[in-house]
Amino acid sequence: MKRIILDTNFLMIPFQFNVDIFSELERICHFNYGLFVFDAAIRELKKIIEVQAGKSKKAAILALKLVKSKNVKILESEENYVDKAILENLDKDVIVATQDKVLRKKLLEKGISVIMLRQRKYLQMIERKLYK
Repeated sequence: MKRIILDTNFLMIPFQFNVDIFSELERICHFNYGLFVFDAAIRELKKIIEVQAGKSKKAAILALKLVKSKNVKILESEENYVDKAILENLDKDVIVATQDKVLRKKLLEKGISVIMLRQRKYLQMIERKLYK
């Protein structure tokens, strides 16, 4: 089973772009998978709710509700930074869903497949394989 790790910014897509990321994941992932998020991402969402206002706050509130309602499993990490937690927990069965360009580049360089939002309306998976 593949593990799809959802980054903080990816979880905010439903509110920001009105895209159902869960039905989109079903559309593009024709394999058995589970959805995961690091505890650092949950803390980051809670911090956004605490210190920000407006659209960011509403997006973070919806993201936390979706994590709970869609039974996304929470992975524990000693790391406080989500990107670092993701980069330190990679293997051949991991796919990362993110909007972060820097993180996406690092993942692709390591041969990790990435899921991202395209044209503000659908998800696309970019698969990379390491050739040695």
